[in-house]
Amino acid sequence: MNLSDFDITSYSGLYISKDSHPKFGKKYIARFQYDKKRYVKVLGYEKRDKLTLDSANRLMENFKDSILKDVKQNIKITQKTTKNNFDEEIERLKEENLFFKSILKNYKSIQPEVLEEGIQKIYDLQELKPYQIELIKLQDWLEKENKRMIIIFEGRDASGKGGAIRRITRYMNNKHYRVVALGKPTETQRNQWFMQKYIEHFPTGGEIVLFDRSWYNRAMVEPVFGFCTPEEHEIFMEDIVNFEQDLVRQGMILIKLYFSVSKEEQKRRFDRRINDPLRQWKFSEVDMQAQDLWDEFSEKKYEMLRRTTSRSAPWHIVRSDDKHLSRIEALKIILNSVDYDGRNYALNFEPNEDVNISVQKELLQMRKTKDY
Repeated sequence: MNLSDFDITSYSGLYISKDSHPKFGKKYIARFQYDKKRYVKVLGYEKRDKLTLDSANRLMENFKDSILKDVKQNIKITQKTTKNNFDEEIERLKEENLFFKSILKNYKSIQPEVLEEGIQKIYDLQELKPYQIELIKLQDWLEKENKRMIIIFEGRDASGKGGAIRRITRYMNNKHYRVVALGKPTETQRNQWFMQKYIEHFPTGGEIVLFDRSWYNRAMVEPVFGFCTPEEHEIFMEDIVNFEQDLVRQGMILIKLYFSVSKEEQKRRFDRRINDPLRQWKFSEVDMQAQDLWDEFSEKKYEMLRRTTSRSAPWHIVRSDDKHLSRIEALKIILNSVDYDGRNYALNFEPNEDVNISVQKELLQMRKTKDY
């Protein structure tokens, strides 16, 4: 029966059917509304007018009592269960508290932000390990196949190149890789072909060479600071694509990573270097000018990315404001560069498109703003 088949009575929550119902012995049916739910009860009355106030109240009370009895029983069970759960939770928290104290020792003597940063580093290192294991497999494959690999790390000062190199090489076989970070050219090098000082560090079969800054100094740093002439800069820009294509054609695996830090984040990192005695050694005279010369570097960066990316040697842009995410993406790029043996396909090798972005997207962003 629908609600339209009932009349409201003068008793709150009680409705009586307009007609007797043959299914229920031609008796009238009452509907009770309780806790926003409707319940049906068959009345033992054959005439509507026999539904008196007293009988309706008794019927309502009996019905409520039956409901409340169930509710009270459920409450008792819930209370008992809740108390047991509460005691178990207290014991669990006590055990956790003792466990963490045993690990953290005298944690109250350490500033909370320092402690938090340290703990986060542990989680970050654990997340890197599966990819670092893959790097060892890649090294083994390079050695077995007698392949050579160059990885270029470029980017502005404080963009995270050095930290990424340390994470990438941490567990690698040091017999089969080298990190090359060239300083100012010597007098002899100044009178040589520009690429000569880099070529002498190129890898042999089964070896990886990681360049912490590379020949692309001539594309950005040298022209901004006047360390090369405009003619030397232009010759480099015209010739380098063909040079790299020749390297790849002769079997070199060439990976070019550009760590793209924002102006705001670079300043924050510089400030930290200045104020932290453990990092002050990182701050140089060149760093002091990096923020002032930001726009000049942006112009050279834009030109470099536009003119020197190619199918055989493309640039991979890694947004590096978040150091941990940038390191993971750098590892993915390296691991995706070759089809080495024993790859763990359960790992996520897909690029994070908010961090690992295309050259075209970076150039488009730079046309809108010079923040990168």
